[in-house]
Amino acid sequence: MAQFQSLIRIMNLAIILTLLNIQRSIACGRAEYRTGIECCPMCSPGNRVHKHCTEFTSTSCVPCTDSTFLDEPNGLTACILCTNCDPGFGLKVKQPCTPSSDTVCGTLEGFYCLDPTKDGCRAAQRHSSCKPGQYINHTGTISTDTLCSDCTGDTYSDGSFTSCQPHTQCDTLKLQQIKPGTHWSDSECGPQASLSIAEIISAAAAVVVVVVVLAVMAAVAIRRKMKGPLSERTFPETQSPTEVSDREGTSMLFVGTRTGKVAYNIRMVQYTCS
Repeated sequence: MAQFQSLIRIMNLAIILTLLNIQRSIACGRAEYRTGIECCPMCSPGNRVHKHCTEFTSTSCVPCTDSTFLDEPNGLTACILCTNCDPGFGLKVKQPCTPSSDTVCGTLEGFYCLDPTKDGCRAAQRHSSCKPGQYINHTGTISTDTLCSDCTGDTYSDGSFTSCQPHTQCDTLKLQQIKPGTHWSDSECGPQASLSIAEIISAAAAVVVVVVVLAVMAAVAIRRKMKGPLSERTFPETQSPTEVSDREGTSMLFVGTRTGKVAYNIRMVQYTCS
């Protein structure tokens, strides 16, 4: 009799263990999570588990706080920390964090996204800058970088133009080209060439020198003409020479002129006094 009772107890224990294994092998529902042998109801988005359910009580949930969130039904006991949109990585807050949704980051002005997400971006990079001699072929967007192309021919760009510009033609503006254009700079124009102050002074000095030389040459010619031979000189008929003698007996002949008297030496004649 005792052996029969022991056999019944063993069979009951085996049945209980089998039932427990079957229960454990059965999956919990879609809105449930397993804890031990229990399938507990999940907490709704924005909430976490405060106490797991028991055979007699349901799951106890509390809201996420302090910049944390849970965006799906869950059986977690801690919320997830909200994402920080770091400006150092070219990010800004597109949508702020809530208890039921994470922060959505966007790109700062002048940046494009390198690591996109469903609604935002996790990492961004600054748009490339075109160099002088290049133009912006395609302006950068939040998802693509700037595309630069080189200028060709007689055109230029400082790197900020959306197309290369033709060099200024100075002659069409009636100006003089001071510096020719390059692929990175325009032509430089200025007023037509004119004599500088130094050149004007030099020219005036040359004219003065020429005038002085001509004046000197004319004065020399006039002087030479005035000092011509005595034999070629004529005297007015109204004037007659006057002969005088000095103490030594030298005979002098004076001829009167309009401007004065010119004395001419006559051969010395010795007179003997009687």
